[in-house]
Amino acid sequence: ILDIGCGTGDFLSYMKQRGAEVQGVEPDADARNLANSKGINVIEPGQLASLNKKFRIITMWHVLEHVHLLKERMEQFETLLEEGGIIIIAVPNLKSFDAAYYGPYWAAYDVPRHLYHFSHKNMNQLFSNYGFKEVGCFPMYYDAYYVSMKSEEYKNSKLSSFIKGPLIGLVSNLSARKTHEYSSQIYVFTK
Repeated sequence: ILDIGCGTGDFLSYMKQRGAEVQGVEPDADARNLANSKGINVIEPGQLASLNKKFRIITMWHVLEHVHLLKERMEQFETLLEEGGIIIIAVPNLKSFDAAYYGPYWAAYDVPRHLYHFSHKNMNQLFSNYGFKEVGCFPMYYDAYYVSMKSEEYKNSKLSSFIKGPLIGLVSNLSARKTHEYSSQIYVFTK
């Protein structure tokens, strides 16, 4: 497993304890050092191109929207993923109910840290351009509550975020049962 944007390595540590061979990539030096202290091999993003191995699974948990060189990263996926391997990507969904409801106050825009904003359609367009095919899409139910609470705080107040935010999160999840446009989604692609 290659986890890009692995933070302090908790996910990789969990997977390693279950017998997986793991590799992390993390730009933050403090997080990288903490992950390395847990016995996880974590490198800087600039070293990713020098990895001379293939991975069965590549993950990015709410990281793709932060990537500065998206084309380069997509090309690295092609190189680093073994034939038949999978890429698992979690990103906020631009077409969710909460995104439409909060408009410019939607917390998942998170500009300038989020450089890209994805929908189900453009995720498939992006990955198909590099020869990948979607094999699954799964909701991240709790993100609707968190994002709605933060959005409500930006739009109205901290107090409102605790009262109205969870309600909008619930409405977003209920709406997505019909539209399949959840606040955040996990995409699974294969080569």
